[in-house]
Amino acid sequence: MSAQHLLHRPLFQRPLLHRLDERARLPVRITVDGAQVTAFAGDTLLTAIVTASARLRQSEFADGPRAGFCLMAACQDCWVWTGSGERLRACSTEIAEGMSILTTNPPWLTPAS
Repeated sequence: MSAQHLLHRPLFQRPLLHRLDERARLPVRITVDGAQVTAFAGDTLLTAIVTASARLRQSEFADGPRAGFCLMAACQDCWVWTGSGERLRACSTEIAEGMSILTTNPPWLTPAS
């Protein structure tokens, strides 16, 4: 997926945060909602996602975007999911090459209409 294509997706409009330093670490590629994201070794999922997108995730309890709250794994504001359904706290989970992450409600959490 091209960088130009990502700019037109709601998740990837204007990153929430911008990296000011530590760009010399090894790059690590992960997939977020089907799009390739490059972060750096040692980054948390939260850092990787909000330096590439306008939000961390969409809340499963309301219709608003979320960006993390406590940043120390005590609240439930930064939950994201793996492609296999495992729920992770983005603020305390270190990225790993090839991770596949979902930031929107997985189908098994979405109530039937």
